[in-house]
Amino acid sequence: MSIRGLKKKQPKTFKVKIVTVDAEMEFSCEMKWKGKDLFDLVCRALGLRETWFFGLQYTVKGMCTWLKMDKKVLDQEIPKEDPISFHFLAKFYPEKVEEELLQEITQHLFFLQVKKQILDEEIYCSPEATVLLASYAVQAKYGDYDPNFHEPGFLAHDELLPKRVLRQYQLTAEMWEEKITAWYAEHRGIARDEAEMNYLKIAQDLEMYGVNYFPIAQNKNHTDLLLGVDAKGIHIYSINNRFSPNKSFEWSAIRNISYSEKELTIKPLDKKAEVFKFFSSQLKVNKLILQLCIGNHDLFMRRRKVDSIEIQQMKAQAREEKARKKMENQRLAREKQLREEAERAKEELERRLFQLEDEARQANEALLRSQEAAELLAEKAQIAEEEAKLLAQNAAEAEQERQRLEITALKTKEEKRLMEQKMREAELIAVKLVKESDRRAKEAEHLKQDLHEAREAEQKAKQKLLDITRLNYPHMVRYPQYSPTDTRDANFDKGSIKLDLKDIDLKRLSFEIERERLDYLEKSRKFEDRLKELKSEIHALKLEEKQSGLYS
Repeated sequence: MSIRGLKKKQPKTFKVKIVTVDAEMEFSCEMKWKGKDLFDLVCRALGLRETWFFGLQYTVKGMCTWLKMDKKVLDQEIPKEDPISFHFLAKFYPEKVEEELLQEITQHLFFLQVKKQILDEEIYCSPEATVLLASYAVQAKYGDYDPNFHEPGFLAHDELLPKRVLRQYQLTAEMWEEKITAWYAEHRGIARDEAEMNYLKIAQDLEMYGVNYFPIAQNKNHTDLLLGVDAKGIHIYSINNRFSPNKSFEWSAIRNISYSEKELTIKPLDKKAEVFKFFSSQLKVNKLILQLCIGNHDLFMRRRKVDSIEIQQMKAQAREEKARKKMENQRLAREKQLREEAERAKEELERRLFQLEDEARQANEALLRSQEAAELLAEKAQIAEEEAKLLAQNAAEAEQERQRLEITALKTKEEKRLMEQKMREAELIAVKLVKESDRRAKEAEHLKQDLHEAREAEQKAKQKLLDITRLNYPHMVRYPQYSPTDTRDANFDKGSIKLDLKDIDLKRLSFEIERERLDYLEKSRKFEDRLKELKSEIHALKLEEKQSGLYS
């Protein structure tokens, strides 16, 4: 067969893009493939065996629709695009996640989808529960909390809380992170699959978990109700309340569900009970509601029957896998504990080594300091010895100075005594001089008085002589030729001699007075000179005494 013939026999294909919650895949599909062929290809690529929970969803004309398994892919109303996009999502939800979700991949896909629905506010969750769920999501992503590795701000790029919760409370991102980290730190030792399972166990108790809502009306003109389909049954809600249903129909109590055009009828198992009829906006909505009701009802009845061989094998494998993982986790926990203990021991040894090195360094530094201190002390001892010698020399000099000062003090005392004696002598001399001066002054006064009296007597004598001369010799001048002249001359000569003698006595007295006065002045000058010398000596002695006091 030619190569051209082989090429002609290859089937025609088209491309599809499968979008899961966390990944995208592309496949080439044959033109004749049905929806089940594509779905099985995706499940094999994911390694998924619990296929009954999932489906391929696409959007056409703003309405979400599930790909039918028994019809060809290209025969369905799929979007005309290349590649054709489908979302691989959970179509039906388990009643009890811990019992029904056997595979880890199934559990992981449910965890991602439910987490996205909570963050997108398709499922309402209280703020407290969202923080706890966020802590399990962080545990599943990052593993055990390590304060050295998970520093503040490590959750800054993770979307963990619904925007409604962030708007409801005026808290900063750091405060939310602190609250989540407080719960996250308590999940230490929980593996990723356990953290995801704990997340789903909390989420399955929420009122809106696993419920598909559709707007309906009790008549053709008004849409005032919501119909919800989940794993337990059908529920009727008011348009403003999706938490508490007004009426519920469990799958075990429903006998039949049918639709005709836009009318959908629910017939209870109790034939006496009222038949519930409602209207939807489109025929496609009724088909989708019926499709979800059939799938959830089948799963509901299947859970209450004996498990098939496949399910039993899967559960056995799941138990074995869980036991193996438990043992592996225990082994890892022991290894981790041993590693942590080894790391702690290593850190302790390193700390001890560092401490010993630090102690050795400190000991070396102390030794160096001791050597330096010893050298310094030797220098100080030498200096102290030199200072001691100098002090001894200074002490000897001080002793000599003290002896000299004592001698000086003795001399000073002797000189002081001599000075005092001289001062007393000077005082005595001064007293004597004062007395002598007073005596001389009195004598001078007497002499002056005697001189005055002598001069007065002389004057009186001269006057008396003149008077006598005038009386006895009135014509002496006029008759000088007479003979009695000789006699008068002789008498006059006698009187003149007496007068001359008297004058001589007065002159001698005056001379003696003058001489006494000069002697007095000379003695006064000498006395003043002596007083000056005494003052100089006294001043010098005072200075020496002051200096001797300072030396003392």
